[in-house]
This record gives sequence, structure tokens and C-alpha cells, in this order.
Amino acid sequence: MTRIAVIQGHPDSVANHLCHALADAYAQGASAAGHEVDIVAVASLEFPLLRSKDDWLRGEEATPSGLREAQKICTAADHLVLIYPLWLGTMPALLKGFLEQVFRPGVALGDGRGFPVGLLKGKSARVVVTMGMPALAYRYYFMAHSLKNLQRNILGFAGIKPIRTTIFGLVENVSEKRSQKWMHTMRTIGSDAR
Repeated sequence: MTRIAVIQGHPDSVANHLCHALADAYAQGASAAGHEVDIVAVASLEFPLLRSKDDWLRGEEATPSGLREAQKICTAADHLVLIYPLWLGTMPALLKGFLEQVFRPGVALGDGRGFPVGLLKGKSARVVVTMGMPALAYRYYFMAHSLKNLQRNILGFAGIKPIRTTIFGLVENVSEKRSQKWMHTMRTIGSDAR
């Protein structure tokens, strides 16, 4: 059994979006295979944004009370799944703010004489991104720059590996057949805890 934290990063807590359906499909597949799954809906959490280096360096004890349970879920998990829509070429600001608060020094990063040491070694991750453009255009023309940044500079620094990715492009007005194929894909990778 694998403990999985699904981080639902769509910032809209009112409407039901494709990201929500993808997270649910992943969780269904994982639960059916006997894995333990917790879903963290970032849009439902209240927390301030970090505004200074001092705020960041205060570490674990400075984690806002509204994020402590989410932080425990993320640190206890063996596998993290981040799901979000591509907005202005990157993850929504709310998700970035969440990661800055949760992946603090003393939680995800230790001090290795000026260079960060990953404290989340032994965990793996899957990043799922939805977007209006074709997935191939994002991957090869735009070089998936924001996705690579998340992999290398956030998850990788924290010691998480391997980090797998899934990109769903052309999501606007997607056909029912294609949508069901995507849900099947998510249930399958959820079942495999990948």
C-alpha cells in the first residue's frame, strides 16, 4: 500500500473543472487498488502569501494553521500528485503560494552549508497539467519551461524523485470520448500509484 497525497491545484473552489475530475479519477483508481489517498483542495484553504525572506526562513513553526493538516498529509505521503491548469504559462499563483508555505525550510528543505538539502527523499511525484494549447506545442515549442521549473526547483530540491508528468492539451470543448480516455488514464496511473 502506498500513501498518496493528491494536491488539487485548481484555484476555483466553486465550479467543477476538468482538474477536479482528473483528481477524482486518480483517487478512484488508487483507492480501488488499496492505496491510501488524501486529497488536498488548495482552493478551499485559507492562507497568506509569503512576502519576505524572513517569512520564508522562519520555517516549519511559521506554517499558517490553515495549512498544517495539508503539510502533514504531504510529508506523510509516499507519493505526491499535483494537478493544475496552466495559467499564463505556469501554475496558478494560489498553488505556488501553497507550495511556498508547505515546502518550508525544516519541512522540505534543510541547510547544506548554503545549498538546500532535500528532506523529502524517498517520495515520488506525478504532475498533471491541463491547458488550452496542444500538449506537444507546450512540451516541444515552449519547452515545458514552467513544468521543468516545478520538477527541478521545487520538487527536485526537496529530494522528490522520480517525478513523472502527464499533460492534457486542447481541453476546451473536449469530446466525451476523449474525456473518458483521460479519466481511464488517470484511474490506471492511480491504480499503479505512479
